[in-house]
Parts: sequence; C-alpha cells; structure tokens
Amino acid sequence: MTRIGTTISSNHDLFQDLEQRGIIKQITDPDLPQVLQKQSLTVYAGFDPTSDSLHIGSLLPLLTLRRFQLAGHQPIAVVGGATGMIGDPSGKTQERSLLTSEQIAKNLLGIRAVIARFLNTDEKIKETPEKTKERPALIVNNNSWFEGISYIEFLRDIGKHFTVNHMVAKESVRARLEDREHGISYTEFSYMLLQAYDFYHLNKTKDCQLQIGGSDQWGNITAGIELIRRMRAADPTQNTPRTDAYGLTHPLVMKADGTKFGKTERGTIWLDPKKTSPYHFYQFFIQTADADVMTLIRYFTFLSQAEIQVLEESLQKEPEKRLAQLALAREVTRLVHGQDELIRAEKATQALFGAEIRSLDEQTLLDVMGDAPSTQKSKDILTLGYTLIDSLVDSGLCPSKGAARKEIAGGGIYVNNVRVNDAAALLKADDLIAGSHVVLRRGKKNYHLISFR
Repeated sequence: MTRIGTTISSNHDLFQDLEQRGIIKQITDPDLPQVLQKQSLTVYAGFDPTSDSLHIGSLLPLLTLRRFQLAGHQPIAVVGGATGMIGDPSGKTQERSLLTSEQIAKNLLGIRAVIARFLNTDEKIKETPEKTKERPALIVNNNSWFEGISYIEFLRDIGKHFTVNHMVAKESVRARLEDREHGISYTEFSYMLLQAYDFYHLNKTKDCQLQIGGSDQWGNITAGIELIRRMRAADPTQNTPRTDAYGLTHPLVMKADGTKFGKTERGTIWLDPKKTSPYHFYQFFIQTADADVMTLIRYFTFLSQAEIQVLEESLQKEPEKRLAQLALAREVTRLVHGQDELIRAEKATQALFGAEIRSLDEQTLLDVMGDAPSTQKSKDILTLGYTLIDSLVDSGLCPSKGAARKEIAGGGIYVNNVRVNDAAALLKADDLIAGSHVVLRRGKKNYHLISFR
C-alpha cells in the first residue's frame, strides 16, 4: 500500500507550512491559525463528478486534505452526487452540460477510487495501527442528505436565509450576470445554496468546522458559514451546528504565463492511469518550465522546506541540470501512481534514447511511442525478407531508397535505438520488441513505430 505523506506536523507547523508553500490564498477568520494550533478540527473539500477521474488541478485540495490529516485533523472528501446534477458556475464562463444520473453514478465510482489513494480511511489505518495517529478520512456523497429533502422544504428552511442581493454580489455569480451572451441559469444560480447546505449539514452531523477550496470557491464557502450562523440564530434551542465555522482557500493552479495548468496537446492530465499513463504523467512534469517548477514543488510534494531551498538554489545556479523538474516529476509520480510505476516511467524515459528500449513491455513501449507516427505490417513480410531500406521508405523516414542508403551510410539510421550501417540489412523476428514492434529512428528525434501483427 502506498502511503501519501508520512510526516505528522504539529498544528502550528501546519499553518506555517501551508503559508510557506503559498497554499493559503484567503482565510475567513484571522484567528484560524491559533484555532488550528489548539484544536483538532474536521475539515472538508468538495469534488463534483464532472468526469470519472480527477485531473491534476484537483491535486492541490487533495494533498491539502492529506496535510491536514497528517497534522492530526480529520479530512472529509465530499463527492457531489447531488451538486453534480447542477454544476458549479464558479470560474466558468458558460453553463456546464448537465449529466445524467447514470453518468454521475459512473463518475462517482472513479472519483472515490482516486480520492481513496490519497487519504487514509479507517480501513487503511487499521492495517498499520502502530504506524499512525491519524484520524480516519471520510468519503461521503452529498446526495445522501439531499435525496430526502423536497424542493418546497429546501426553499422554506434554507432559501429564506439568503437574499438575492447578497447572492448576486458574489464574484462567481456577478461575473456571469455581466456576461450578456451567456448569463447564468436559475439552476446554476441555486448552486451556492446547495454547497452552503453541505457545510451546514457536515457542521451539524460531523462537527466539521473548516471548509477548504480554490479561491473561486470563496463565495460558496462564505455562504456556508453565513448559513450556519443564521440557522443557529434562528433556533438556538435545536440541535443546530456549532457557530465556529471557518473557510480557507488556496490559489488556483495556473502557469506563470497565466494559462491553465494541466492541459496539453494530448488533452487533460488525469490522475487515473487508464486516462493518462504514468509515463505521460511523468513526462508532463519533467517538461515543467523553470518559471513554474518551484511553485508546483511547493504545492504538490511533501519535500521539506530545506529540500525545497536546495532545489531552488540549483534552479538559479545550474538550471540546465533540471534537478528541480526531475525532483518534481519523481515525487508527484510516486504520490499519484506509486513507486513501481515511477520506476517504469523512468526506465521508459531512459529507454527512449538507448538500446534498453528492447526491454520495455508492450504497453510501456506504446506509451513511449504514443506521439510518434506508426505503421501496421503483417508478420509474414518478415519471413519473405523485409529490408531496412524498404521499411525506411514505407515509414516515410526517407523519401526514396537512394536517400535511405545515404542515411544508412552516414550513420543516421537506428533500429531499436541501435545504429545500423549495413544497407543490405533485413528486419527480422529477432528484432521485435514484445513480439510485435520495431522502432526506427532517423537522426536524434525522428521516430517511427512499425507494428507487425
């Protein structure tokens, strides 16, 4: 079992560490650092099921929950089976496409599996009770408390505590109201009330006092705190929640140039290895720009401040060594996919430029060569005598047989990353990687994968 983070800090050290890492954007109460120092709190973050996996933009709240757990607090991850039917307008310029109940159910399964890899639930803690003093994490679906509430009841008991004036003043709503082309639907407008009720319910039933989220969640978080206060004031004799509720937001994860983090030409970088392979995940972080790498190291790793300082000095003095990028890729890949997949990703990265490529299994090879052009051939052609020159022309690496001979003579042609100098060479069954593939290369960067079936 992979354990995400193993160092338990004091509550005082926790807030200080979050500040040093730049993870704190806003807090609702200046007393929160002292509260965290003196008390063990229950803290929650929400994750709506817009897909069947979370992407790397969700790493920051996930790892922040983990940091709270290591410091002795109890984390709750709320998966939005109910709120996912609506869609959060925060940070969006237009309305989300509504999902069916079947899509949400499928997405919830995938998201719960991802979250469970980062937080130690009661089952995990029981496996190694002598090694941890952590409070077990909870993963809950907010549909479990919304499904028994009628629309009329919700308007009567919850809606009366919110004025439209107050709601439209929230940034997430105001920005959409100012967009005359798209505006905001009543459905999305009501999302704030649903998330506020999440906080109220958890405060009442789980003694949850702290909600965390991205800075775009500020309006929703403060709405929850206000609802808790108003519900208590409305009927102080009932089993209403505690009055001490707090909010903490972290920055949205963006690149230094202001563009969105986690998007590539291949698409979104996911935390599920079935959607983004560990190899491509590792490559994404290896390629991090110098301007972004230290921010991501602070956000996404459990490296100590001293270790981070060493990497920052290396980045300033010897940026060509890319030690910070290497540390980031290693740490995050290990956290998300485990030590074994990190080793495979590193091995695949090294194999791309050496003869070790022959040792790769088929899936890893296909990951490594995923961006390279490819050709399908019948295995029968190998028994008939498939020349290297023909393969270079068929693959498009060389425009003609004459050009292929010239490239071979000049030492620019490689089969499975081994230089071939014989213009009469044939591709043989012995050349096949994983029994099916040959990697051709012209020069340093021009690859082509031939798959024989």
